[in-house]
Amino acid sequence: MVPYFGLKGGMLTLWMTIACATDMTLFGYDQGVFGGVVVTQDFLDTLGLNGKTTMVSTVTAIYDIGCFLGAILAFGLGDKFGRKKSILIGTTIMSVGAVLQATAFSVPHMIVGRIVGGIGNGINTSIAPVWQGETSKASWRGRLIIIEMILNIAGFSLSNWVTYAFSFSGGSISWRFLIALQFLFIFILYATVPWLPESPRWLIAHDQSHAAEQIIADLEDLPVDDVYVLAELKDIQWAVQYERENALSWSDLLRGRTGHQGGTCTVRRLILGMGTQAMQQLSGINVTSYYLPYVLIHSVGLSNNFARLLAACNSVSYLLFSLIGIPNVERWGRRKMMMYAAAGQFVCYLMITIYLRYSESLVSGYQHWAAASVAFFFAYYVFFGIGWQGVPWLYPTEINSLSMRGKGAALGTATNWIVNFVVVEITPPGIQSLGWKFYIIWTVCNFSFIPIIYLFYPETAGRTLEDIDRFFIDNQDIFVYRYPEAISSERPRKYVDEEQQEMKKIESAQHVERVSKASHTE
Repeated sequence: MVPYFGLKGGMLTLWMTIACATDMTLFGYDQGVFGGVVVTQDFLDTLGLNGKTTMVSTVTAIYDIGCFLGAILAFGLGDKFGRKKSILIGTTIMSVGAVLQATAFSVPHMIVGRIVGGIGNGINTSIAPVWQGETSKASWRGRLIIIEMILNIAGFSLSNWVTYAFSFSGGSISWRFLIALQFLFIFILYATVPWLPESPRWLIAHDQSHAAEQIIADLEDLPVDDVYVLAELKDIQWAVQYERENALSWSDLLRGRTGHQGGTCTVRRLILGMGTQAMQQLSGINVTSYYLPYVLIHSVGLSNNFARLLAACNSVSYLLFSLIGIPNVERWGRRKMMMYAAAGQFVCYLMITIYLRYSESLVSGYQHWAAASVAFFFAYYVFFGIGWQGVPWLYPTEINSLSMRGKGAALGTATNWIVNFVVVEITPPGIQSLGWKFYIIWTVCNFSFIPIIYLFYPETAGRTLEDIDRFFIDNQDIFVYRYPEAISSERPRKYVDEEQQEMKKIESAQHVERVSKASHTE
């Protein structure tokens, strides 16, 4: 049978993106659906959660502990079994978790289902961005992963509209069907992932260069002996060999060995990748992603149905504005997108804090200020969708060295989930006990991200993954804002020149080989 049903080049990349994006759509659906479930009366009655704010937050947040465990498991799975098999393992575990949650009649039953489903999601969200990044052209990589994260928002939006529609239903179908609907995405993953190509970088790291060469050719829609294919293969082989000789062991990492001992600044790169994921969660996104109906009911004072409707409308706005990121993630670069978006998010949370502060005032006439804060909840999602939805997932797959890319992405995802757990766990009790002061936390966090990114985060837009390796070999200074090649949103000229020189060497070698064969034939 013809590999990949005869698909090559852009069409093969499209199907890779469909598979990875379906994974992220499922993640978005799971992220949003429980916000509607926890304000459903039948759910609260069935599990005996009426009036138990802390237990509701624990049942919701425990999913993130499962995701954290899954991300840790992805360390070994991704490198041992490859990207494809790891995603299929994660999808199977998610299936078991979905069944357990949809059939739950008690809190312990639901908690087990949430943890199991989270483990599968943690594996998939660690591996899918790496698989996409390692099978994409440098010029496409950012856009494709941003598209994945936009479809994550589409899943989130779908969950909000479905929960709003089922809020008019009675009985257990009003929440059990919502949980079971994730099987739609699980079936798509089973139908696509098995026949798509493995990561050529993973294959080369496991001494399968011939298979990797063919996959590179198929992804580029070029002959196997094309100069570009051979140059790309040689570049990856160089990176693999360099990492084998210089990469740190886990014991070295735990001892904190860095600098030249670490070869390619492995620890520093791990921290940068983990930092983007931590900052995404500390921006306060899951104060509202998991709990927007709850926030609108308890902080703003809206009715249950109206809160659900506004959450659904907000998800559409979130989705539409996130589309701005697709054409601009390469044009603006990762640094600018994160800094500008963080500035916008800071302003939004500052205004939310001010409005809610005055709405809680005992002075007559200020209560209506809470309604005005809804506009800034909407605006917050606009900024987050443009700059912080996709880049924190993209960045760890780019910034880490080849030998640490799977581990680095998994560590980044694990960081995301453990910080996510903390945020989701503290939100209902925080709103209940602190009121408007709870939102000061997220105001301060968003402001702090601007100097952190400016000082420490190098640009990865337009670079090949091997360019980034070379940058860290040549630069040990943690303050990157001083180096033009670290902050330019375009690929530095010196990397372009090096690639062209390598292609000329290959062309020259091929010419010599053809002349030699011709002379022997004569």
